[in-house]
This record gives sequence, C-alpha cells and structure tokens, in this order.
Amino acid sequence: MTPAHERVTTGLWWARAPVVKVRCMSTNEKAIEVEGLRCAYGSHVAVDGVDLTVRRGELVALLGTNGAGKTTTMETIEGHRAADGGTVSVLGHDPWKDRDEIRPRVGIMLQSSGFAGELTVLETARLWTRLRSRARDYDGALERLDLGHRRDVQVKQLSGGEQRRLDMAIALLGDPDVLFLDEPSTGLDPQSRRRTWDVIADLVTGGTAVLMTTHYMEEAEKLADRIAILDGGRIARSGTMAELVTGLQGTISFVLPDGVAAPHDLPGLTGSMETARGEVVVVTTAELQRDLAVLLRWADAHGVALHRLQASEGSLDDVFAGVQA
Repeated sequence: MTPAHERVTTGLWWARAPVVKVRCMSTNEKAIEVEGLRCAYGSHVAVDGVDLTVRRGELVALLGTNGAGKTTTMETIEGHRAADGGTVSVLGHDPWKDRDEIRPRVGIMLQSSGFAGELTVLETARLWTRLRSRARDYDGALERLDLGHRRDVQVKQLSGGEQRRLDMAIALLGDPDVLFLDEPSTGLDPQSRRRTWDVIADLVTGGTAVLMTTHYMEEAEKLADRIAILDGGRIARSGTMAELVTGLQGTISFVLPDGVAAPHDLPGLTGSMETARGEVVVVTTAELQRDLAVLLRWADAHGVALHRLQASEGSLDDVFAGVQA
C-alpha cells in the first residue's frame, strides 16, 4: 500500500471543500505509544500486554472478533478508563490523568454518538463547536462529509448512513492531531463508504495519526499503513499488509464448460487442484503467476474457455482466519 504521506488526493469528490492543513512534521514522531497495556474487569483480563504505536501521518487498524479486547483498548487510549497495567501515551501525555491537555487535540468517533434527535444537523455542529476549544469550521466539516445540503434537517430524520457521517464530521471539528475511529463505515452504502475513505486518507496525508477499529477487511486493506489483530486480549499478528500476507498461498478458480474434465494431473502445475461447490475448480498455490500461466496455456491449447476465472493472492481475510483457527 502507498505510504500515507505519499497518497495523492487530486480530483477527489470533496476537492471543493476546505483543504485540511498540511502539517510539517516527521511521520516518525509517535502520537500514540502503548506498552504492556493490561485491562481487567474483576477476574476477567480483557487486554493482556498490548504494545501499540501510531505515528503522525499514519493509520493503524485494530482488528479482532467481538470480545477480543478492541473496545477496551480503544477506551483506555482515548482516556475513558484507566489502565490496570502498562503505560499509555497520547501526544506525550497520559490520556487518563492529562485529559484536559490532550482533549482539544483529539477527535473521537464512537460507534454511536447519541446526538439529540430534535436538533438539526447545523444546530448539532454548532453545539459541538462551542464545546471544543479548537473547533471553528463546522460548515467545512459538514461539506467534507457531504452533509451541507442536509444542514436544516433534524438528526432523527437522517438515514443511518447520514448519521454515521455526522458522527465523523463532529469528530473532525478542531482539525485533530489524533483521531480515533470506531467502526467508521458501519451502516454506510458503498458510495458513502468510499467517500469516507477519501476523507480519512486526506487526514492521514495531512499528518493526523489515526487509530481505527473495523470489521471490514477491505477497509483495513485500503486505508491502513499497519494492521494489528487482537485475539484473546493480545496482539496475535501485526505489520503492514505486505508483511502479513507474506507466505500465504494464492487461489485460482474457474468453471469448465460442460463435458470438459478438470486437468488434475496437468504437467507443470505446482499447486493442488480440486473441484469445490459442485462445478468450481479451485487451485491452491504458492506460485500464483506460474500456475495461472500453466492453466492458460492448457486452456488455449485445448480450445477451452475458463468461465468465471479469478486469481487472487493471499488476503487479510486469510490472515484473520489463520489467527482465529
């Protein structure tokens, strides 16, 4: 994936909106640093020795099943609860003890913000602007999330996706140095999800440090510079996408015409071939390009059309499934 500071934003849909300020700072500067984090609820240890770093101009995605410890980890780093062990630093401060120091510089998008339904979108933005010492441009935040035309609509009349975009717009008030996103695209239609991804990518390009939880593997693959997978309160795997999928096998799948048998003993094929789901032939291979070329040569030599042909490398879904196995 292209590093956050090299992402190109020219021609994005929100190019007419106010441009996020580009900060002159090193992407090596640590905005979030967590070492040996431990959190417990009575005798239940929810987070057990988590180490995590997020630098400025970087997005780190935190993945895991329900109960893996994501929410507790996020709440502790956000300063909503004290750690039971280890250390947490956000912008050089303890988020629990020094909340007044970091609060103006942090944006938080919860899974649901619980805005007053009777207020309009504009009234909600103005209210939250008054509550944020650094917040100024609420109109720009609404336009950036494609909500400008809905400014006079009551929050309760917004669709679920529009309410989710309002959650993000409020989190962006004050141009935060650190942004926490908890399932940011839940409930969004595909078009709104892509728009939201563009906004997030632009923030990272501008130097914002982003820590995000998500259940969408595609979202993590598209946006994250690094990914950490939590399992049982511990980080089971972490790294860039390239690092996580290294060594995973790829797959080739296709459907043969009626009357054509699958070439299970095809010379030169390094992977294993099997027929799955009735008619779909699947090849699992560590040599994806080589085996795809072998199959295509065989099909061309025999005049066979490979219907619904797909070839894919190992994915984040495969990594995640491996952790859960």
